[in-house]
Amino acid sequence: MTTLWRNRDFSLLWTGQVVASLGAAVTGTAMPLLVLATTGSAADAGLVGAAGTLPYLLVNLPAGALVDRWDRRRVLLVSEIAAALAMATVPVALWLGVLTVAQMCMVAFAQGACFVFFGLAERASLPRIVAAEQLPTAIAHNEARSRGASLAGPPLGGVLFGLDRALPFAADALSSLLAFVALLFLRADLRSRPPGSAEPLWRATTAGLRWMWRHSLIRAAILLVAVSNLVFQALVLVLVVLARDHGASAAEVGTMLGIYSGGGLLGALAAGRLHHRFTPRTVIVGVNWVWAALLPLFLLTGEPLVIGLIGAATAFIGPLWNVVVTSYLTLLVPDELRARVGGASMTLSWGVMPIGSLGAGYLVTGIGPSGAIGVLAATMVVTAVVATVSPAVRSAPVLVGGTEG
Repeated sequence: MTTLWRNRDFSLLWTGQVVASLGAAVTGTAMPLLVLATTGSAADAGLVGAAGTLPYLLVNLPAGALVDRWDRRRVLLVSEIAAALAMATVPVALWLGVLTVAQMCMVAFAQGACFVFFGLAERASLPRIVAAEQLPTAIAHNEARSRGASLAGPPLGGVLFGLDRALPFAADALSSLLAFVALLFLRADLRSRPPGSAEPLWRATTAGLRWMWRHSLIRAAILLVAVSNLVFQALVLVLVVLARDHGASAAEVGTMLGIYSGGGLLGALAAGRLHHRFTPRTVIVGVNWVWAALLPLFLLTGEPLVIGLIGAATAFIGPLWNVVVTSYLTLLVPDELRARVGGASMTLSWGVMPIGSLGAGYLVTGIGPSGAIGVLAATMVVTAVVATVSPAVRSAPVLVGGTEG
């Protein structure tokens, strides 16, 4: 069987997204630092973070229906160039001295919307690019791609921000432009198979939700992911404020988040080899209990290096979860529904992120970073209990050769 790295289209897509993901990770660190440096308000930082994740709630469902109707290659291209243009407005506004929180919110929202469209089109296109038996490995490579960018991006973002506040955002705009150029050379036909009869758009928008809701394991897994995403979306801002309260510099915060993400990269590399050794039940229950055990450890320190190491442990096991659940979705969903089911799952699992960002800002303001960590840790314990007693999870089948065995 031909290795994935001999697959020209997969290599082009993967390499281009390494660059784009690195740029996004750079500004993911720089944006809250910019807001805190500009306004000094954790609530404002939470507001900008919420704006960036709001498209996960508002855009995913209609985007899924549209991506299944449009040429997916064109969606990939437009998403990248639009992201580049939106991010380029930040350094321009900084150099002119006219940057506002409102503009940062608008840029964050535009970036989030582009990310939604690109992600849905990429996941729906993957079975057209790689063979079915290589899909779990390709998904694991994509996990490693994003985790690797998250490892290198935060330290780089902290360093660039320390040199000049505009540099991280200019670098992100350039990264999206380079990814756009790589996409121009894709050869595969990524267009969706047309359905037998065209549905009204409003009904097509909910088709993914209807399909997903009929599959009890996928439904349970997505809802559990939603809670963990809410917790970890809030946790990042809480940890940044905790480190800054203990005197950490921008570079130290970036290094801390880089160490945190390094655990995710190692986990992604391990997931590519280990995913077939664990049943879905073991992964879904076990991962939630490990998170529940690790989160209280953040209460014991304010040292950036130690925070990063604890975060790395939480991040290590996340990719195994993602590979198992994403493989289920990718292999079981019909081609003409892939983007819509992807949009439905992302709406439920990632749509909570604005709540996490806003909640983090207000929790930190109201009860401080230590109190916020206590609330998040308690939420994770409850989630682990629910995963353990869920009938759908306890009877989860093993996926064999693209079908449930």
